[in-house]
Amino acid sequence: MNISYNWLKQFLNIDWKANDTAELLTDLGLEVEGISSYETVKGGLKGIVVGHVLTCEQHPNADRLKLTTVDIGLEKPVQIVCGAPNVAKGQKVPVATIGTTLYTKEGEAWTIKKGKIRGEESHGMICAEDELGLGESHDGIMVLEDTLVPGTPFAEIVEIENDEVFEIGLTPNRADAMSHYGVARDLKAGLKQKEVVKELITPSTSHFNITDRSLKMDVSVEDNTLAPRYCGVTLSNLIIQPSPNWLKNRLKAIGLNPVNNVVDATNYVLHEMGQPLHAFDADRILGKKIVVKTLPKGTKFMTLDGIERELHEEDLMICDAEKPMCIAGVFGGINTGVTENTKSIFLESAYFDPVSIRKTAKRHGLNTDASFRFERGIDIENVEYSLKRAALLIKEIAGGDITSDIVDLYPHKKDDYQVFLTFDKIDHLIGQKIPRDTIKSILASLEIKVKNVTESGMGLVIPSYRVDVQREVDVIEEILRVYGYNNIAFGDKLNASIAPISKYEDYNLQVIIGDLLASRGFYEIMTNSLTSPDYIDLIKELNKDDSVSMLNPLSADLSALRQSMLLNGLETISYNINRKNRNLRFFEFGKTYHKYADRYVENKHLSLMVTGNRNETGWASPAKPTDFFFFKSVVENILNRLGIPERTQTPAESSLFSEGLTLTAKKKKIVDFGVINKSLIKHFDIKQEVFYADFNWDNIIELVPKSEIIFKPIPKYPEVKRDFALLINENVAFKQIHDIAFQTERKLLKKVNLFDVYTGDKLPEGKKSYAVSFTLLDENKTLTDKQIDKIMSKLQQKYETELGAELR
Repeated sequence: MNISYNWLKQFLNIDWKANDTAELLTDLGLEVEGISSYETVKGGLKGIVVGHVLTCEQHPNADRLKLTTVDIGLEKPVQIVCGAPNVAKGQKVPVATIGTTLYTKEGEAWTIKKGKIRGEESHGMICAEDELGLGESHDGIMVLEDTLVPGTPFAEIVEIENDEVFEIGLTPNRADAMSHYGVARDLKAGLKQKEVVKELITPSTSHFNITDRSLKMDVSVEDNTLAPRYCGVTLSNLIIQPSPNWLKNRLKAIGLNPVNNVVDATNYVLHEMGQPLHAFDADRILGKKIVVKTLPKGTKFMTLDGIERELHEEDLMICDAEKPMCIAGVFGGINTGVTENTKSIFLESAYFDPVSIRKTAKRHGLNTDASFRFERGIDIENVEYSLKRAALLIKEIAGGDITSDIVDLYPHKKDDYQVFLTFDKIDHLIGQKIPRDTIKSILASLEIKVKNVTESGMGLVIPSYRVDVQREVDVIEEILRVYGYNNIAFGDKLNASIAPISKYEDYNLQVIIGDLLASRGFYEIMTNSLTSPDYIDLIKELNKDDSVSMLNPLSADLSALRQSMLLNGLETISYNINRKNRNLRFFEFGKTYHKYADRYVENKHLSLMVTGNRNETGWASPAKPTDFFFFKSVVENILNRLGIPERTQTPAESSLFSEGLTLTAKKKKIVDFGVINKSLIKHFDIKQEVFYADFNWDNIIELVPKSEIIFKPIPKYPEVKRDFALLINENVAFKQIHDIAFQTERKLLKKVNLFDVYTGDKLPEGKKSYAVSFTLLDENKTLTDKQIDKIMSKLQQKYETELGAELR
């Protein structure tokens, strides 16, 4: 939510710097996430001065240019070449001096420089309205009042405004602060605690007067539960035109585009007082009748954005005698909006049921400034005041007359909440005794009335705009945030109930593996569990029937819980590649979600994603692309670190991979990994190879040994290495060689390693050559040549008989 500091100052006489005010607002619970500057004219007209045209002659080398000398307040006049048809001797004009920065309509900057135009020097520029950002006209230069003094900064003459805008991260419960007045009201309470006594300035509506009663509307509300209060008034003889600059500037500062004076006035009061309003073209209201009601399911309605929507039977609508005109509290209709031809309006101000508005906005995928406030709960007692405030503002800037009494349908007046606050409860929750007078002062600054006081506590009346304060603890929170969390002293003792966590529990295992991966250059990502249901069609193994769908999705692209960790990861990779980050290593701990009949299942996963080169290019280290075996080593390092060494390897059967492996342990799948199919990554516009591993974290937690690691001392005796160059069939995998070796020699064989592979024309067809090393070790004595030869002979025989291998 954007809050203009200049606008805020209309309610409080405050001369604090913006940073100091932002700090106080944050301490009060209205966290200021940033401060931005706003200028009504970009650049603030710096470098623009008043000039006096002393001479104006025809340019000697161009028919459409004039050669002028201009007094800009310096010792000597300057020469300026000007192409405007209306430039003339004796004029006072705005001049952009050398070094001045001007901006195009698109916001691009350009700087005035000394130069030559058709052979004549030019030391500045005489400006038109659009070149200064003061209007749209480019027919000629601006001609100023003759009384102005040359050299006077132009910013002192033109009304421009510089503002600072707070970006406030408003929590959903603080409906009372969804306006400039609401923020000012909170700020006042904080200022009083700092003994900077400020009174709140409330715009007056005492001069609200009815001109005549020539345009009456018959208003009825069919369901007072959905619309507990509904007010309206008519205004006639209006002139629809652009708003005055001061109003445009207020709206632009907070990011709104001005439309016309009537619409801008309703938006102004919305952001000023927090009360949404809506203006209907009165001439388009059939039967001069307003009916607030629901309509049958399936009724068609065209909203202001030109989209025809089907209504739900619970959608509250504002209708005339024949047709719907507006989705109450959410969005207006295209047929009754204010246009340049509008002469009379019916101005609406209402309180709608928050739950009803929230459901309607979600159903239609609409999120407007009005629905944002109605959903959270506005002040029902502010409805009529805001209507008067808006009507007077419209009358001021659009002319016209107030031509009806205010219709105020409020059949069941809402009582203010009453809370009894005990002093012992305050002291217990805060942990410190706050002086009773300070408590009363804070409550008064928050407009919480003290109804009665006893020895044990106080009876309080909560103002209607604080819809979130309904309990004793809510009041204590209000006291504490205004008193200041920083003013609460630390106690001498801290009590906490923290149970010891086993090193083998999920969290610690995640920390261990996270540290391991970070040390290998991986970055942790956290993607949204919500995703698009259309993604399910991209993976053969996923089933739409198993999808867990949201009842109230934020959008169509975030309406289902993910069934795979891969797709959100590919989104992240695509996002980075599009920003020139091509060498990526990511890991993520997360969950997938499935629905089986009436049973919902969550599964924990660790996913790895790698793409691009293994290293950055340098003069001493050429880039090496990531390959399958590098990625496999990362996967195996994780399992080794977790102490899961005995695992079985089989080709991956998932359609995700063009080539991949599945590792299992004790008949439980622990990981699928490999190269993602090109057809899948193409959907995310990724053109480079992507490696992906999906660890079943639930199975891993079960398989992690719960015993301590036993360390063995380094052996006293040396290990021995022997090599074989084996000529084998192309379909023989290294794993077969590895497994046969350990089946043949279980005691002395420690390691089998493939260190060279050769295929080529010099080998028989269908053959390849593997160079394999075998590491042997006896931990009790030195191995003899006789023992070694015997083992190697047995291995050779096994390979020949079982694999048809030959020694090269």
